[in-house]
Order: sequence, then C-alpha cells, then structure tokens
Amino acid sequence: MPHPATMFLLLTGVVVFLSWICDVYGLQVIHPQTGEEIRVQNLLSPEGVRWWLKHVITNFTGFAPVGMVIVAMFGFGLAEHSGLTAAFIRRKSGAPFRQNAVILSVILLGIVSNVVGDAGYVIMLSIAATLFHAAGLHPVAGIITAYVSVACGYSANVFIGTLDPLLSGITQEAAYISGMDMSSYGPLSNYYFMAVSTFLLLGIIYLITRRSLLPALGAYQGEVKFEGYRKLTRKERRALLLAVVVGLGYLLLILLSTFSSWGILRGVNGGLVRSPFLVGILFLLSLGVGLMGIVYGFSSGRYRSDSDVVEGLAQPMKTLGVYFVIAFFAAQLFACLEYTQLDQCLSIVGADLLSAAELPAIGILILFILFTATINLIIPSASTKWAFMAFIFIPVLGRVGVAPEVVQCAFRIGDSATNAVTPFLFYVPLVLTCMQQYNKESTYGTLLRYTWKYSLIILLAWSLLFIGWYLLGIPLGL
Repeated sequence: MPHPATMFLLLTGVVVFLSWICDVYGLQVIHPQTGEEIRVQNLLSPEGVRWWLKHVITNFTGFAPVGMVIVAMFGFGLAEHSGLTAAFIRRKSGAPFRQNAVILSVILLGIVSNVVGDAGYVIMLSIAATLFHAAGLHPVAGIITAYVSVACGYSANVFIGTLDPLLSGITQEAAYISGMDMSSYGPLSNYYFMAVSTFLLLGIIYLITRRSLLPALGAYQGEVKFEGYRKLTRKERRALLLAVVVGLGYLLLILLSTFSSWGILRGVNGGLVRSPFLVGILFLLSLGVGLMGIVYGFSSGRYRSDSDVVEGLAQPMKTLGVYFVIAFFAAQLFACLEYTQLDQCLSIVGADLLSAAELPAIGILILFILFTATINLIIPSASTKWAFMAFIFIPVLGRVGVAPEVVQCAFRIGDSATNAVTPFLFYVPLVLTCMQQYNKESTYGTLLRYTWKYSLIILLAWSLLFIGWYLLGIPLGL
C-alpha cells in the first residue's frame, strides 16, 4: 500500500474518473424525500475544474476533523507536556496495569463515547496507545482497539447518544409521509437492543484483540520508549491531588451549567440536542484537561511562567505535520465525492433495486443490513444515508408489517459494523497518523489487515442477535 496521503490522492483520481464516466452515460436518480433530480456532476468539465480551483483551500480549512484534532491536542497535549499524564500512570507506585483491565476499559469507553458524538475518535486513540504501552502491550494495538470500538460501536450504548434523536427524527418524518402511526418512534425506540449490543460488542472486540490482534503485533520494539513506573515524589503527589481537585471542580461547574435550572449550556428549548453542551463537548473536555495540566505543571515545578504553558500548547503541533499532509488530500477526496453526488446516486440506485425484491420481511431486513454495510464503505455518515434510505425502506417494509423502529435498528447495525474498514471515514487520517508515531511504515493496508476481522465478525454476530430478537418479538426499546 502507498503512503496514506498518496492513497487519498489516488482515490480522488478514481472519483474524478467515475464522475466523468457517469456523466457521459447520464446517471441520474430521484431523491425519495424531496423528489429532486440528482445527477452526477463531472469534475473534468469546465464547471467542475472551476469549482475545484475555487474551493481547494476551503476544502482543507473546512475539514471538520482538522479543527477537532487541533482543539483536542491543545488540552491533552498540555496534560502530557506538563507531566500530568505520566503522573497518572505512575501513581500506582511501581505496580503495572492489569492488561485485561486496560483492554476492557479502552473498549467500553470507546463504545460508549458516542454519547458525545465523534469526540471519541479524537480523544481515545492517543490515550489507548499510552495505556497499552504502560501495560506492556503494543501501543498500535491500543490505537486499533480504540478505533474499532468507537467506529463499530457507534450505535451501541447503554446511554442515549447524539445519534439516537437524530435518526429518530428522520424515522418519524418518513413514517408520517408513509401514513404510519408516529407515537412510538422516539430516541429510545431502539434502547433495549442497543444496550444489550454494547456488551455483545465488548465481548467480541475483547476476544479478537486478545486472540488475534495482540499475537499478530507481538512485543513492541519501536523507538518510543515508556519511562516505567518511577515512584511519584511527595511534591508530585501533592500536585496531582491539586490537579484532580481542580478537575472535579471544573466538572461540577459544567454539570451545574448544563443540568441545573439555570443551565446555560442547554439548548434554547431546554434539551440537549444541538445544545452548546454537546456541540462544544470536545472543547469543554480539552479545556478541563488543559486546566489540570497547567495546575499540575506549576504545582510540580515543571512550569514557571506562561511561556512554559505556551510551549506545552505548541508541543503537539510539532507531531501533527504528517497529519496535516494526509488530511489535506483526504479533505479533497471527501469534498470531490460530495460535489459529484456520485455517492448519493449509486446509493439510491442500489436501494431502489433492493426495495423491489420479492422476499419475506426477514429476508428483506437481512439484505437491508448487508446493503447498508456495503454503502457505508463510501458514505460513512449515518444521517446522510438514513435521510434518503428511510424514505425508501420504511414504506416498503411497512407494507409487509415491519415497524419503522425495526427498520431503523437494522440500518444502525449495517451502518456501524463496517465503519472500521472504510477509507472514507473522516477520522482515518488521524488513525494512520497515530499509528505512524509508533510504526513509520503504517499504511491503510496495515489498518485494514487488522480491522477487517472485527468488522466481519461484528456484522455477523450483531445481525444474528437482531434476527433472533425480531423472530422472538422482543421490544427493541421504549
């Protein structure tokens, strides 16, 4: 496999070529919700060339993961530079971490991280690498385990995530247009199934990590060394305690600002959907961790002036040079794919063909899961896919007695299972950059070599759970 930046450049070339071919043959579809005619736009046409030249810079500067990574790195990088991260690891006074506890903690935190949206991709990768390294495990295994947990577990949770109200709103609209009763379709309509799925995915990811990933990677022999478990001095323990107290105070302030009667971080309607709390959760986390790092740095004597703090803020940027290069080419790929509308056209054509199949309800549901998992390879965004697939499949399956929340649940399985193997996921450049910090030769092929097994087994096991759940008639949620 080529370098990740080269891979995204080559994929952009494939999108350009396909847009030309589809334009030549006049590929066009009708959007099932709006009735709008969608036609593939040719990037090699004069209009396409002009669009690219006008937007090549804004494609990169508007690439959402870049801003998220920089904001997160300010806080978490400051915690590492100040010595706070190392202090947490060394606090056990020489006792190593239990490997099983580290693996299970990373997986569980990765799965439930969707409660704060996509922030799990940005936060979990470096933390997991550090924890695995501290436990004597390969740090790349930590990155892959965290990535798979966040990506494949994006729909599963024992809490209500940001995806639940978003998908249920689309489901309600599709059910209304189809003339169905909407009273039972809310954010909790899949809660029971997704809560049980959390523990199913936890077991699957743990077993594959233990029996396949860790033996394949072996012992880490790279250049990044772990300092070990040097005992904390009395001054460092006092600084760590003070940082924890400040962190708890900050957390209390955020909770009061969100959930109290005067909470200013809730939305204008009093809810959490699209509220300042959820929209700004990554910045709030980064700010809290950064404050703890500053307190620890000054209390331990590592920092003596504001210049030391600025140096800590700038330190992570020195390691992100490769990420910015990869992200530039990735941003062009995603922008070109969106401009051509190639993804929507191919998806709607495939959905129309599948919906015309003459099969029993369970057969259509199984094919629907597989179709969603396949389309997810080119359109990872759940809301984008569901925005048109709901208006095709809810009416089709409704005619054979399948409720909309069942269709939504089947969609979420296929949508999450293959997240870990698609090159079109926005956070793949970040994953590859983190891997290259420990292994310079890491490419997308390296990532795919270890993640395909997770996606395949999760897809099969999750689908079997859904089929059994559906045949037994167990309610999916509230």
